[in-house]
Amino acid sequence: MVEFKKILVVDDDKVFLRLVEYDLTKNGFDVITAPDGEMGVLLAKTQNPDLILLDINMPDLEGGDVVAMLEANPETQNIPIIFVTALLTKHEEERRNNMMGKHSFFSKPYNLQRLLEEIDKHI
Repeated sequence: MVEFKKILVVDDDKVFLRLVEYDLTKNGFDVITAPDGEMGVLLAKTQNPDLILLDINMPDLEGGDVVAMLEANPETQNIPIIFVTALLTKHEEERRNNMMGKHSFFSKPYNLQRLLEEIDKHI
């Protein structure tokens, strides 16, 4: 039996969630979606994803708050996180990803091939 890698996508944009779910499922991933940060934290704890794609700017818990909660919990602190956000330009994305850091950043709209390459680096 083939086991698919599980990715949790946390974003308040429903259209974006459907698009990412489609793209990642089509590329062999098991995808779980959360429409807000609070649900994202809950699903990270209960579903054990291999990686999280996380929006930064959300109405309830912002991405930074979600990361802080996940990193404070021994069960979720080692899950790789990739931020996917409209807050960065493509140039800022490249500059930030070239800096030393734990999390990767991708601007919306994302380049699927580059996103898949970054996912492969983490899982």
